[in-house]
Amino acid sequence: MTAERIFESLELRMKRMISFLPQKRRPFFDKLKLDFTSRGILLTGPRGSGKTTFLISLAEENNLFYISADDPIMYTIPFQELAQYILIHYDGLIIDEVHYLKDWSLHIKSLYDSFPNKTIWLSDSSSVILRKGIADLSRRFVVHQLPLMSLREYIYFETGKELPKITDPFNKTSLQIVPEILRDIDVLKHFKTYKENGTRPFYQEGNFAERVKNVLEKSIYVDIPYIIGQLSENHFGVMKAIVSHLAFSKVPTINIEAMCRDWSISKQKLYQVLFAMEEIGLITIVQKSPIEKPYSKGSKIFFSDPVIYNVLETETGNFRDAFVVFALKNRGTLFAEKDKAKADLIFNGIRLENGGANKKPKLADFVIRDDIDLPVRNAIPMWVLGMRW
Repeated sequence: MTAERIFESLELRMKRMISFLPQKRRPFFDKLKLDFTSRGILLTGPRGSGKTTFLISLAEENNLFYISADDPIMYTIPFQELAQYILIHYDGLIIDEVHYLKDWSLHIKSLYDSFPNKTIWLSDSSSVILRKGIADLSRRFVVHQLPLMSLREYIYFETGKELPKITDPFNKTSLQIVPEILRDIDVLKHFKTYKENGTRPFYQEGNFAERVKNVLEKSIYVDIPYIIGQLSENHFGVMKAIVSHLAFSKVPTINIEAMCRDWSISKQKLYQVLFAMEEIGLITIVQKSPIEKPYSKGSKIFFSDPVIYNVLETETGNFRDAFVVFALKNRGTLFAEKDKAKADLIFNGIRLENGGANKKPKLADFVIRDDIDLPVRNAIPMWVLGMRW
């Protein structure tokens, strides 16, 4: 096939996708669009968070050509030939799931330098995948991230109401908006369903649990091998064992020695696997201090998407801790409290204890309680943390 024929086929697919764009889109898109001003951008975010919808909407608005790098038709001719043909007819190129493109960083560097008046935006589900190719692009490209959906965004999808943000849940002034929100919306009702299926926009299409399980499978069997390299069936077994342990254990830690012994795997390899699982956004590792030994033990480990606990029908307490971590990570310094008698977490120097409606604060500055609607003294409703973006 010629470049022109492939271009026409891909253009038809893009226009079909544009015609089926949902009318209601994540409110976070509005903020993210303001950041898309550079000629070279790398967008990262978990699978199912809405990256494709966001990018296709940008293609429509900016006269950019959207392609997905896992589309087989792209490989019927050399990529450089196809890309150059596209950039002659459009103002720029968007490549989704860019890691499927062989030697992608070399191709992108060449195109970026050869077409100085064109836009090139890329995406992938893992920041480490992008960083593996960014060395040659670091002076040219900026990185932005699309997180999973917040409770506030989920309520927008369910009701059409765009509620005010609560950016600092530990500030009394910020919390003054809570009664107003409660008068407008039954937040606890929506928080209950959000816990079950609210973090990814595809919940609206049904079969949410199966879709999330497919995300888990694809993350383990497709994304992690790209980071680590060739893996044996034993390594895949270890990752599934880690997922099972985190889902059903009341203590969110991994017994490194036992795991290595049971699966005949070295500590170095196990830590490599854990690092890769964190880098693709499958788990979050919360350390106990800013300075840890290279292979420190005892760090708390949670699913990065707290809804996974309910998808796998596991411990409620695990969801609560994971949700607090999900809401606070990357928005300050977050550590696990070394002394469990004092608190669960330390966020920006503030001690936090997490639990149900009757949870005691221990020695924490704040206790974050599930199933309560209003803040009382140092007790913060858990749902409030879901209003940060």
